[in-house]
Amino acid sequence: MDLTPFRPFIAELAETSGAFIRPFFGAPGLAVETKPDATPVTAADRGAEELLRALIAKRFPAHGVIGEEFGEDRPNADLVWMLDPIDGTKSFIHGVPLWGTLIALLHCGQPVLGAIHLPALGQLLIGDGTTASLNGRATRIRPCQRLEEATLLTSDPLNPTIHQDGDAFAKLVRRVHLARTWGDCYGYYLLASGRADIMCDPVLSPWDLAALVPVVRGAGGVISDWQGRAPWPASSALATTSPALHAETVAALNPSLSSQRRH
Repeated sequence: MDLTPFRPFIAELAETSGAFIRPFFGAPGLAVETKPDATPVTAADRGAEELLRALIAKRFPAHGVIGEEFGEDRPNADLVWMLDPIDGTKSFIHGVPLWGTLIALLHCGQPVLGAIHLPALGQLLIGDGTTASLNGRATRIRPCQRLEEATLLTSDPLNPTIHQDGDAFAKLVRRVHLARTWGDCYGYYLLASGRADIMCDPVLSPWDLAALVPVVRGAGGVISDWQGRAPWPASSALATTSPALHAETVAALNPSLSSQRRH
């Protein structure tokens, strides 16, 4: 489909929401609530999503919207915007600048355009599955073929044990060149801009994931779920810089799956 009308709009959504959120970041006395799923939320999360929804409704009233804070509106429309107003709220409330806003456009249920916006760092990464740009300039992943040369990132080192095979993840961490928790959307930004080689999350919600697919693919990376299957729809993510590295990482994270395939 022709994405021409939507590229400047997704950038407008990112910049406008970022301008709204920035004054809350590091503000003394910022109130933090705990949602029923035990995750934190602030007035910045809710206000930013309300702002994004209002902008979309004004410009494209027939489009659907799905957001983390306020749910679904016309989710079965041909074109649906998926919003995570602050990805990395835990970083946000602790004054750590590695948080961002995720915005995706879905066409017939598939993500075709995505933005990772890091307002505190002044970085806007947009991808369409074929190309990716960082602050208006083309960006690509860096070459990496082997685990022993790779920088691996994840959001929470405890989550692989809770949601996947923790022992396999621990062994993988010992194999790579460097492992760090520069996670949430910031990790995918690092991968897509050529600064890391593997980013993995053992559990994700749809609004965490939708924007990542066109961004990672647009930068030349490979993205799937934790087991190497289709990245969307999914409830986990594994992004790497090359097919060879991806295959090796999938095998390392899922030794039981590799054993079943051999038999």
